[in-house]
Amino acid sequence: MNTLVEVTDFYTAEFEAVAGRLPGRELDWLQALRRQGLKAFGRLGFPTTRQEEWKYTSVRPIGRERFALAVETCVGLVEDDLGAARMPELDAHRFVFVNGRYAPQLSRPGKLPTGATAKPLAQALREEPDRVRALLGRRVRADENGFTALNLAYFTDGLFLEVEPGVRLERPVHMLHVSIGQSEPAAHHLRHLVCAGEGSEVALIEHYVSLGEGTYLDNVATELALQPQAAVRHYKLLQEGAGGFHVAAIDAHQLDDTHYRSHNVCLGGALVRNDIRADLDAEGARCELFGLYVTDGRQHVDNHTRVDHRKPHGTSHEFYKGVLAGRSRGVFNGVVYVHPGAQKTDAQQANHNLLLSRDAEIDTKPQLEIYADDVKCSHGATVGQLDENQMFYLRSRGIPEPTAAGMLTYGFAHDLVEHMGLEPVRHLIEEILVRKLPHAAELQGVE
Repeated sequence: MNTLVEVTDFYTAEFEAVAGRLPGRELDWLQALRRQGLKAFGRLGFPTTRQEEWKYTSVRPIGRERFALAVETCVGLVEDDLGAARMPELDAHRFVFVNGRYAPQLSRPGKLPTGATAKPLAQALREEPDRVRALLGRRVRADENGFTALNLAYFTDGLFLEVEPGVRLERPVHMLHVSIGQSEPAAHHLRHLVCAGEGSEVALIEHYVSLGEGTYLDNVATELALQPQAAVRHYKLLQEGAGGFHVAAIDAHQLDDTHYRSHNVCLGGALVRNDIRADLDAEGARCELFGLYVTDGRQHVDNHTRVDHRKPHGTSHEFYKGVLAGRSRGVFNGVVYVHPGAQKTDAQQANHNLLLSRDAEIDTKPQLEIYADDVKCSHGATVGQLDENQMFYLRSRGIPEPTAAGMLTYGFAHDLVEHMGLEPVRHLIEEILVRKLPHAAELQGVE
């Protein structure tokens, strides 16, 4: 990897060249924040495997490239071009971002109920900068690592969503992020701010797709604030391209009796890193974290999760599964931290992995750190191959071996998908799984 000085010099010079085009350039407080992010990156650089949190994931492929800010263009993109990203059955408030910037001609925001505001972050900075200032950088900070630092310095757009107390969004909010390949490596820095008021209900779909070829970096930060009794369902679906790098930080701050439910599905990308945190900061808070990653070739997917139980009577259930083929590698590191005084905590965590080739690899590390004495906590992990007894049972009933293997693999993965409440999202993932998993052709003909 190039030296920290060389990398810092590149991104510093790049920032000076594009700063005048970034949203909120007229806001002194935001310019100060951006420069704090740039300064933090100069100090931190990109993470290395010498750091405990990144010991299984080398970001050298990212460090070797020079990811200039993506060009502002939709190159005549029309809705039919969205192809596999489309969900015809989905009735949603749709916000499309192309190469990190809002694309109004592809978006269908629709009419939101009274008390709900959803708009591009760049627009929110123009129209209500004080409200953005109150939320920006409160949960995902610049000093966490080089990626969060660059995100704060460079972010170009994202979604600003605020739902007032008692408001229930009947339709989900769909954030569709489209990456279009460019001649040179390009970066898309996105920032999402979500505030769910007391007793409100929101469903979010955070969706990433790639059109064409090219090397690019999606660097994303999503900050969620859940006021008492709020409920947020958060679906994240990655269909990144073969040249796509995706690094993301998601942080949900939960108050009394809130419910945060996360579905994190990774079905593409050369190198993916997700940091998902749920901070249960009041009594009765509840979170559910579901994750599925399906990899092949030389893909690398790293999911880091952290659940902080800070107050009594908190509940967290976490269930992640991986299907790995080729020479791909998966990483799961899940931490459940029960703070002193967080009595009556109920925390469950599990990670199960299916290896379809001898060269696939998984590093799994579920962790419990408990500093309260009246809790119910469990965690575990498994790594294995297709069950020989189940294969024998299917073969004995006349099912060919490839079809039997496909059925078992699909069933293993689908166990996570069936937890999803939004049918159009579930159907899209099911279609992708049938195409992506081995022996899909045989599986399609099986009832």
